[in-house]
Amino acid sequence: MPYADPFMLHIYAALAEKERALIAERTRAALAQKEARGAELGNRTNLAEAQAKGVATNQATAEAFAANVLPVIRQIKATGATTYRAIAAALNARGIPAPRGGEWHATTVRNIFTRQAAG
Repeated sequence: MPYADPFMLHIYAALAEKERALIAERTRAALAQKEARGAELGNRTNLAEAQAKGVATNQATAEAFAANVLPVIRQIKATGATTYRAIAAALNARGIPAPRGGEWHATTVRNIFTRQAAG
């Protein structure tokens, strides 16, 4: 709307935000009441299966990441970096992100070696 008043748009946005907060508050209160009456919330029918699939997916992702980064770690180790801390510093210097996208730490490198030894 090219003729819309910015002040009125601001008022509409504030009302929408307030309504969202009220809906969230009512939902939380209703769920709390239902739980207080002893009802189990959530879908419990396949919880164990969903958890197992999640664990399997996380493990597969970790295995794939370790397989991709191990050649680089071996190369760094061949250049003389022998401690986990030195390897982590070398990976950070090369700009290689850690498994969760952050920086490498000694424990992260140790976990990669542990995963490789277990596999």
